[in-house]
Amino acid sequence: MTNVRWGFIGAGAIAQSALAGAVHQARNADLYAVASRDRARSASLRAETIYDSYAELLQDPLIDAVYISLANHQHLEWVTRSLEAGKHVLCEKPLGLNPDEVERMMAKAQEKQRLLVEAVWTRWHPRFQRLVAAVNSGDVGSLEKITSAFTFEAKIEGNYRANPQMGGGALLDVGVYEIHSWVALVGCSQEFTVAGIERVVGDTGIDLTTGVHGEFSQGCNVQSLSSFVQPELQRLEISGNHGLAFMNGNDAFTSWKSESVFSVLGRDEKFAAVDAYQLMVEQVSAAIKNEQSWIVPIEDSLRVAQLIDQISRS
Repeated sequence: MTNVRWGFIGAGAIAQSALAGAVHQARNADLYAVASRDRARSASLRAETIYDSYAELLQDPLIDAVYISLANHQHLEWVTRSLEAGKHVLCEKPLGLNPDEVERMMAKAQEKQRLLVEAVWTRWHPRFQRLVAAVNSGDVGSLEKITSAFTFEAKIEGNYRANPQMGGGALLDVGVYEIHSWVALVGCSQEFTVAGIERVVGDTGIDLTTGVHGEFSQGCNVQSLSSFVQPELQRLEISGNHGLAFMNGNDAFTSWKSESVFSVLGRDEKFAAVDAYQLMVEQVSAAIKNEQSWIVPIEDSLRVAQLIDQISRS
């Protein structure tokens, strides 16, 4: 295999602003085909081939991998159909609406011996990986508390994010990034206890704001805030018995093509501007080619789905 040939199912905002450019710039990937509800929008992504339906795209034997950027409630169907067509899959977050959906996708990926990866692009960012390394190496000592926030005043009228049947709500949108950071730092094996929830529900039934207080079984406390209606705030701070580590600035989960800063034990470490979407595409493509790579473990995606489900039911 030379470059991995990618097909896009959906040509919405993220595909337009980030993923198409990431594939075009990647050293080991080509944007071969796109299918969406808008042929002109598909054509704007500069793929070699445009298809009028998702099913038609999946029938193309030249496509190695599919990137799915549909509304949340459509992920299960099109991840499953893509895997059944023999394609590797990179799917936008949240991978599924609940743990059952994620488990069904995982089983299909195992059955078809294909890669399934959740596109939580922030986890490929060098600054985020440095944070994980600072915890794993013991730099901050024993993990005592994770404090996170991802809030902004969103315009979601008429958008699937405002529809509970389509997987809307702040927790399933921005909260996914926060909970992935918890799992990256504490692993998948610890039990989680919800100590308190503050929730604001909108007219359509979605959570406009979800605040969580909880504790993992080895003693790490968590405080998080996800919101579509509060002023813009991004925060990710780790407290250990040796000191603090945190993302400097208001871009903890959205640093993209700009310089960023990480602070650990009072020292600032600067990171050059990077396209973490491109890093994600390159690493997933390398994994498809059986080359040295790192991808978000599918077990992490399942654990995130379990935690979101637990919080949603609390």
